[in-house]
Amino acid sequence: MARPRTINRERVMECAEQLVQRDGAIALTLDAVAREAGITKGGLQYCFGSKDDLITALIDRWITAFDSEVQKHTPPDASPADKARGYVQACGQLDDATRTRIAGTLITLLQSPDHLKKIRDWYASWLTNDVCHSDEARQIRTMIFAAEGAFFLRSFGFITMPDAEWHAAFADIQKLMLPKEAARPSKT
Repeated sequence: MARPRTINRERVMECAEQLVQRDGAIALTLDAVAREAGITKGGLQYCFGSKDDLITALIDRWITAFDSEVQKHTPPDASPADKARGYVQACGQLDDATRTRIAGTLITLLQSPDHLKKIRDWYASWLTNDVCHSDEARQIRTMIFAAEGAFFLRSFGFITMPDAEWHAAFADIQKLMLPKEAARPSKT
């Protein structure tokens, strides 16, 4: 009879993120994560398999959490513009710790072609709504690029700003998307 799993996967992933945040991407090794989580390396490997599997689990966790947050800000039967607004709102509400954790670990993730592909595929899912084929699609692309640019500038410490200014900037990004009525040319 197999021994039941007693390792909390979420806690291990939190420890991996904390490790990278504190010591940098180079510190993300199975030995270091096991020490940080207070488990054996064998237990970690039983739970995740390999470092790549742990990184994949981290990516999946972030994507799921972010997409869930977008859904909270998106009406049912949302248009692409509504989804973009939800994306921008979710991106703007990430706290400093979350931004730092994600950005720090992304540096590690993107060194692997397989992990880079997973991130590229996720971004492609946001940007495949006939990008450049309509004014609305171009506005959606601009909103997402602006939100991501702001996210990375702040996450990597290239800019600092008070939270009120940060939220105002994201409100401005959301204004980049004109309502459908305003986007149509007038008939005069």
